[in-house]
Amino acid sequence: MHEAEESPVVRDLGAFTEWVGAGRKLTATGQITLADARTLVALLDTGDVVDPDIGGRVFKTTSSAELSGLMRIFLWARAAGLVRVVKGRLVPVKKAGPLLARPQALWEAAFEAFPRLAEAVCPAGWWTSPLHEEFAPVVRTLLTRLYGGSAPLKELYELSWERASAPFVIEKPERAREVNDQDTERMLSALQHLGALKITNEEAALTPLGLEPVRRSLGEAGPGEPVYELKVTLLDTDEPVVWRRLRVSAGISLARLHRILAVAMGWADYHLHLFTVGGQLYGRPSREWDLDVLDETATTLAEVAGGDGARISWEYDLGDSWEHEIVIERAMTAEDGVRYPAVVAGEGACPPEDCGGTWGYREFRAALADPRHEEHEHLVRWAGLAGAAEFDPEAFDLEAVRRAVLKIA
Repeated sequence: MHEAEESPVVRDLGAFTEWVGAGRKLTATGQITLADARTLVALLDTGDVVDPDIGGRVFKTTSSAELSGLMRIFLWARAAGLVRVVKGRLVPVKKAGPLLARPQALWEAAFEAFPRLAEAVCPAGWWTSPLHEEFAPVVRTLLTRLYGGSAPLKELYELSWERASAPFVIEKPERAREVNDQDTERMLSALQHLGALKITNEEAALTPLGLEPVRRSLGEAGPGEPVYELKVTLLDTDEPVVWRRLRVSAGISLARLHRILAVAMGWADYHLHLFTVGGQLYGRPSREWDLDVLDETATTLAEVAGGDGARISWEYDLGDSWEHEIVIERAMTAEDGVRYPAVVAGEGACPPEDCGGTWGYREFRAALADPRHEEHEHLVRWAGLAGAAEFDPEAFDLEAVRRAVLKIA
């Protein structure tokens, strides 16, 4: 709690919400009035200058929207659910009132709201960066990277650019990259101001305060929290049976569980997938599917797991239809110093991707085992093998799989 109390953002959000009081009138465009803005700039020490004097010439501030520091607090308070706009007035949200007396809870609300602050952190302008359009996924990407350890700022700028620019065709990439780097710097600075990051010597790292919510968002269990031990078996394959045993946080989302399972089994994860629990489908909802599919990102394993012995169906590649059975073997408690998810056992090699499902996999193995088979040479080349003996259906490297899962996690 001590660290949360020291966060300038917690202090500012608390002071701003108290200033709102019973309510404050906004302008016709939904902005804080200039008279109130002058008061708030001094009250909150936002760093803004009203009517700045530049080179002996005074530039009149015409709207509070020009005051970036104040706008960030205003938008942050709204995104965190502390205040809202009702009929042209800014009013407090009653159920959020208790947060003002609980610095840690207020900090967590501010952190959770941060991915929704694109307009506050990197507002649109003459040149709008890709980061402005892809703010939330870039925030998640950088925080996930930092969860694995400190990183040079140069690496974070590169990650931000790669993720932000991926959905777009950019005509002037040099200029767009320059603006994106500037907005990335603002984003990292805002996270440092919040107290989630510490930036020193051109390197950034999560603070202990920032580490915990990122851990929770990634579905990792902390000491004493519930963990499930799962056995995942690929169905309808000949000996050896392909299976893995994992321990994962009960709070992991089904979307993240899918990524962990795909890596643990050995799938490349470029095909569609579905979970089925009690006849209900979970996956990535799409208008193209004529199916009742609930959002896997909004569903945790604990919500669908049931008790010991409960079964979940997981289908990977809806064309080849690789069916897996997930059995909840037991509920556990996370141990101190242990990273979750953890792969603890397994057997059998993952079949080659796109080999035609269980029937095609049998044909593949039969062809590799028989040098006289008409498809022998073709399938050796198709699988990228130096020779048929290179593929061992019994191969399983536990340590390699553990490392791969931890890298994803």
